[in-house]
Amino acid sequence: MDVWHSIKNVLVPVRREGYPFIAVFLLAAILLGFVADWLFWIGLILTVWCVYFFRDPERVTPIDEDLVISPADGRVSAVTRVVPPAELDLGAAPMLRISVFMNVFDCHVNRAPLAGSIDRIVYSKGSFLNAELDKASTENERNGMVITTSRGEIGVVQIAGLVARRILCFVEEGDRLETGGRFGLIRFGSRLDVFLPEGARPRVAVGQTAIAGETVIAEFNSPKGPVVTRRD
Repeated sequence: MDVWHSIKNVLVPVRREGYPFIAVFLLAAILLGFVADWLFWIGLILTVWCVYFFRDPERVTPIDEDLVISPADGRVSAVTRVVPPAELDLGAAPMLRISVFMNVFDCHVNRAPLAGSIDRIVYSKGSFLNAELDKASTENERNGMVITTSRGEIGVVQIAGLVARRILCFVEEGDRLETGGRFGLIRFGSRLDVFLPEGARPRVAVGQTAIAGETVIAEFNSPKGPVVTRRD
């Protein structure tokens, strides 16, 4: 049983959006093999990486309207209060922003941090700066989404980066998302920002690893103070 569980953890489903890329990588590996054997193996390794990149594993999502769940796999790169991007139309008051940076080895399927209805989706053209930079929130190419939840309106922004050149959004305005529900994908490597209204307290710290659909990144109605961390 443990062996089968381990196999299932490795052989996870792959998003169909990745099929064309996997096919191109595999074809390139085969063609390179006619030039030199070692080039074929390099191409094959890159093909395996491409399959790994587009993986879409199952996640176990906590269901509690007070809990905000990470929308992305990756490293928490910022926990701060800032004015949300103007296109979200969330007002001029600072909101809690939690950012998760995805590198090219993280799973890139994006998931809803809270259940709710999608009020608006706004795509903005922009630059392709390093997604870890703070100004990437307003200067980079991005796709913003406003979700009306039981805790008010929240903003979720997919941000392109240095390598990322394609933001995919699987949902439309008016759709309803459940907590942890899939809503998008970014190729290849980037960042997700979540903007939360008053009453939300962060439950992660900068540098912490987050798992989409599982890690609690913030909580409403919590008497707890700021997160305390230590490094070993």
